[in-house]
Amino acid sequence: MAKKALITGITGQDGSYLAELLLSKGYEVHGIVRRASTFNRARLDGVYSDPQLNETRLFLHYGDLGDGSLVRLLSRLQPEEIYNLGAQSHVRVSFDNPEYTSDVNATGCVRLLEAIRESGINARFYQASSSEMYGLVREVPQTEKTQFHPRSPYAVSKVFAYWMTVNYREAYGMHATNGILFNHESPRRGEGFVTRKITRAVAHIKAGLQNKLYLGNLDAKRDWGYAKEYVEAMWLMLQQDKPDDYVIATGETHSVREFLEAAFGYAGLDWTKYVELDPRYLRPSEVDLLIGDASKARRHLNWEPKTKFKDLVRLMVDADVQLLKDHREGRIKVTN
Repeated sequence: MAKKALITGITGQDGSYLAELLLSKGYEVHGIVRRASTFNRARLDGVYSDPQLNETRLFLHYGDLGDGSLVRLLSRLQPEEIYNLGAQSHVRVSFDNPEYTSDVNATGCVRLLEAIRESGINARFYQASSSEMYGLVREVPQTEKTQFHPRSPYAVSKVFAYWMTVNYREAYGMHATNGILFNHESPRRGEGFVTRKITRAVAHIKAGLQNKLYLGNLDAKRDWGYAKEYVEAMWLMLQQDKPDDYVIATGETHSVREFLEAAFGYAGLDWTKYVELDPRYLRPSEVDLLIGDASKARRHLNWEPKTKFKDLVRLMVDADVQLLKDHREGRIKVTN
C-alpha cells in the first residue's frame, strides 16, 4: 500500500518539486490549497502532464493554516508524513504585514502540530525553517548550533515555529524535524523574489520588452542552492529513525551583485546599464551575510548539493527566456 504524505504549500516552488519527488517514489500525495478567486496551480502542471507520474495519486484539499479544519482532515487522511511548507514567505512583505505573517507562519505551525496531537495519528512532521532565522549572524558559517537573531517579522515567525516543533518533539515524543534551508531557487521561484526578478528581467530586456530593473541592496550575500535538490533533503529527514534538525546549504555565499553579473553576463548584457537602486526594496533591517554548513546533513542524510551557483543562474535564465518565448507564441498563458 502506498505511503501517504500531506503537503501544505503544495502550489509553491518547494511544494511542487516535493510532490513530484514523492509521486516518483510511489507515494499518495495530498496537498492543502487555499480557496481563491483564481487558480494558482501552474507549478503542478508538470505532474499532470508527465505520464510517469500517476495523477490519480495526487489529491488537493481546500484548507488553510489559519482555520480549524486540520484535525478533521488529518483524521480522515491518516498521512504517514506531513510537510509544512505553507507560509507567507516573502521577507520584505512581512514588514508590511507582520500580523498575517505571524498568524500563518508561527500560529499556523502550532495549529498543525496540535492537529497531529489531537487526531492521534502517528505521522512524521517536517517544518520548513529558514536561514533568515540567523539574521544578524553570530558566526560564519552557520550551523545547527548557531544562535538565532532574526531581523524581520518573517524570520521571527520562523524562529517561533522552529522552537514549537522542538517543543512538540520533546514534550510529546513526536517525530518532528526542522529543516533549516538556506536560499534555494529555481525556475519556479516566485517573481517577487530577487533571483527570479533578475532572471525574468534578463529575458525581457534581451527581448526588448523591458528597459530597467529596480532592486534594493546589491551587497547582501546569500547561500543559493537548487530547490529541486533541497526537497530531497526534506524527504531524507523524515526517513531517519530519530527526528533532528538539519542545515541544508551549499557552503558558498554570493552577493546579489554577483547574481546580476552572472545572469546578465550569460545573456551578453552589461547589468550596470539596466539596474537601478529603488529604496522601496530596502528592508528596515538587513541581513548582510548568510552561509550554511551542511556537514551534519552530509554525515547523517548522505545529502549534498550538486548544482553550482553559475549553473543555477544559467538554468533560471534559460527557463525564463523559454517561458517568454512560449508565452509570446501563445503556447502558455501563465508565467510562473
